[in-house]
Amino acid sequence: MAGIEKDLMDAQEALANGDFEGAVSRYTKVLKADPKCAEAYFGKAEASVGVPKMTPEDVMELYKKAAELDSKNPLYLSSYGAYLTEIGRFNDAEAAYNKAAEVDPDNARYYWSEFGVEYLQRAPVVMEKFLDDKTKEMIQKKGLKYLLKAAGLEEADAKRLLSSP
Repeated sequence: MAGIEKDLMDAQEALANGDFEGAVSRYTKVLKADPKCAEAYFGKAEASVGVPKMTPEDVMELYKKAAELDSKNPLYLSSYGAYLTEIGRFNDAEAAYNKAAEVDPDNARYYWSEFGVEYLQRAPVVMEKFLDDKTKEMIQKKGLKYLLKAAGLEEADAKRLLSSP
């Protein structure tokens, strides 16, 4: 086991130093020795984002595998959600953030606010070709829904608060 732990540390160090290909290679070595190492799948996913030959599908599979093996780790889920948002897979991202909120209810508001903010910023860029007023409004409504949820407010309460003098 000591060999795997050292390989994991070497992989994390490579990732921290921006050596993405080296990190992917080291995480792959760990996974050959221990195919059930969630930490290695997660690290490999994080490093793979910086490796051009890795496809979004490859990266998604790595995040999914990490979350599957350690389903109670909200970091794996929220990082997967952030990646999905970045590549424009918004429904999947929403599901990942909601799952992170479910497994870590004490910090749920942070996952919801992160999704709300990231969605509001990223969706108009991804949906640029279809960005009419109706689509803009749909994006704003969904983002706002998550920001209100993060603040612990219902839509009706927010309307009442905003309309009162």
